[in-house]
Amino acid sequence: MTAAAEPGLERLNTLPREQAVAELLSCCGSRAWAEAVADARPFADRAALHETSDAVWSALGSDDWLEAFRAHPRIGERAAAEHRGAAWSEQEQSRVLNAGDEARAELAALNGLYERRFGHIFLICATGMDAAEIRDAIQQRMHNDPAAELRIAAEEQRKIIRLRLERLL
Repeated sequence: MTAAAEPGLERLNTLPREQAVAELLSCCGSRAWAEAVADARPFADRAALHETSDAVWSALGSDDWLEAFRAHPRIGERAAAEHRGAAWSEQEQSRVLNAGDEARAELAALNGLYERRFGHIFLICATGMDAAEIRDAIQQRMHNDPAAELRIAAEEQRKIIRLRLERLL
């Protein structure tokens, strides 16, 4: 399917650069990623967009990854800002946000332990996951060394970007 046959992709392809960057920042909080993807337009199809997104994300450094992580609320917390990315975070975490107080309190405590160990929020592509699954993932990943955990969190961010690009389109 060509970009012309996909209104969302055609819209992204034809937005002024700064508007495209702003739209892409709702998918990923790294300005370097959003600018590089915006500058790679036009995309022939969704596959080309995803390939470019993945390549740009993989080429970024840890500072850019950490910038993207900071755009997310902690697992189990509602986003403070009112923007598209915040609404998407709530959708992605809906099963956790609807969990009981005890489960959310446990996740908050684990989030704190994780952040003290690794220096950034716990990031996971939470779509469809419940509080117990996320709790288990945090506990398992606490055993990683910091460099490995950063790469794992970056891979989770890449998965989130793919989902959000689909929503954007």
